[in-house]
Amino acid sequence: MNAFYGAGNAANARNAAAPAGKKKNEARSPRLAAVPPVRIAALYGHNPKQNQLLASLPQEDFERLLPHLEFISMPFDMTVCEADTQMNHVYFLTSSVASLLYETRDGASAEIAVIGNEGIVGVTLFMGGGASPNRAVVKCAGYGFRLKASVFMEEFRRGGALQQSLLRYTSALIAQMSHTAVCNRHHNVMQQLCRWLLLTLDRLPSSEMAVSQGLIATMLGVRRESVTEAAGKLQDEGMIQYRRGHITVLDRAGLEHRACECYAGVKKEYDRLQCSHVAAAKGAN
Repeated sequence: MNAFYGAGNAANARNAAAPAGKKKNEARSPRLAAVPPVRIAALYGHNPKQNQLLASLPQEDFERLLPHLEFISMPFDMTVCEADTQMNHVYFLTSSVASLLYETRDGASAEIAVIGNEGIVGVTLFMGGGASPNRAVVKCAGYGFRLKASVFMEEFRRGGALQQSLLRYTSALIAQMSHTAVCNRHHNVMQQLCRWLLLTLDRLPSSEMAVSQGLIATMLGVRRESVTEAAGKLQDEGMIQYRRGHITVLDRAGLEHRACECYAGVKKEYDRLQCSHVAAAKGAN
């Protein structure tokens, strides 16, 4: 069970099988409409406040944004934004998990950060960078809410609770990127795999994740054979159970013991962020 995913989101995950009958292209580009308050209860059990940033807002601020939030399905491998493109929306994730990827000109890529319901995709909008330097892709299917960039920036410039929460979140995100860079350069594949599994697990409602070894290799920027070997050792030691396209974590404490200090450093920052979210939410109420 993860560190960020609330009890309410666990129920959502059971409802996260999107309405049947959608074609693949429809899932990638759903027709979206603004979500008025009266419709929240009907959104497959989802509520914008299942995103911790939105949940931390004072009610007045939240209600100002609510009519502009668009509920979206976020299927596996959906591209949230491409590198070097201006984002027209920011995405508040609820039950989905996204990866920020850096891609080279020859097509190689590596994950530099993972984002769940503790944050958003789109920090470059308020950091002054303009176009996103990274590609963002959904690696665990689920749902979220998106907000037009113009509405988002108008709220950010008010200098209120949303701005403060976003700056704290960005600090934690930068810390994660820093630890990931060090880990990918100085630690072995086993340590990197344990870190990756734990960071993903922290953002999921259960101990099972739908992920292939090929995808993990792409995210870590290593050979698939190296991931297969490391995953095999973890399975032999009883820490994970792997079947085609699915990994179940059986021994989280064992993974934490095998991981390098990078995971502990990232978790410390996000624990601090979560405490600030909780404090803000209590103060708002």
